Amino acid sequence: MNAQTFVLDGRAVQLQLAERSGPAAAMLGVLAQRIAAALLLIVFAPLMLWVAWRIWRVDGSPVLYGGWRVGRGGRLFRCLKFRTMVLDAQPALERLLREDPAARAQWEREQKLDDDPRVTPVGRFLRRSSLDELPQLFNVLRGDMALVGPRPITVPELERYGAARWHYLNVRPGMTGLWQVSGRSDVSYPQRVQLDRSYVEQRTLVGDVQILLRTVKVVLGHDGAR
Repeated sequence: MNAQTFVLDGRAVQLQLAERSGPAAAMLGVLAQRIAAALLLIVFAPLMLWVAWRIWRVDGSPVLYGGWRVGRGGRLFRCLKFRTMVLDAQPALERLLREDPAARAQWEREQKLDDDPRVTPVGRFLRRSSLDELPQLFNVLRGDMALVGPRPITVPELERYGAARWHYLNVRPGMTGLWQVSGRSDVSYPQRVQLDRSYVEQRTLVGDVQILLRTVKVVLGHDGAR
């Protein structure tokens, strides 16, 4: 594929998706999500303060982690989470992948590890309960993310999306999405890409509400959580 074909393919997807909703509806949608995020931050503020205190008490500061992720249109933003890993997580990962072929193979295949030694005891609880993702409400408030959408991915992961990268780049990544309510960590990476593509092509307001309701069930039941 040459550069011209690459750009034209992306433009075709953009035009196809733009026909599904006008700019006014899109703007109202973003405003509604920001209002919802502000209300949820008020509701969850006591819980978030407790989580921050638990992390600080056990492992010190910082209590938040902001990894760079790809947003709508390719704009990079810091995706906020409560810190669930040790402070020297990146050097620890590099050392593990260098010394453990099985871990390296899984990382290259899925970009995650089933038994990640970098995760702290408090972090393991936060991940299983999905409480680590509550700070992403600030991302929704800022307009970086949506409540529902594809999961935020890194720049290297964008290449793995193939043609579906254009679907990803045409929407805001979400705190939850079709992948999270369809098995989460039990879903393979290619399946995750297909689920993100299907969501973008078929998304509706009713569908988003259904995903939010299913997310509550998944989180409470720890379905697919690791």
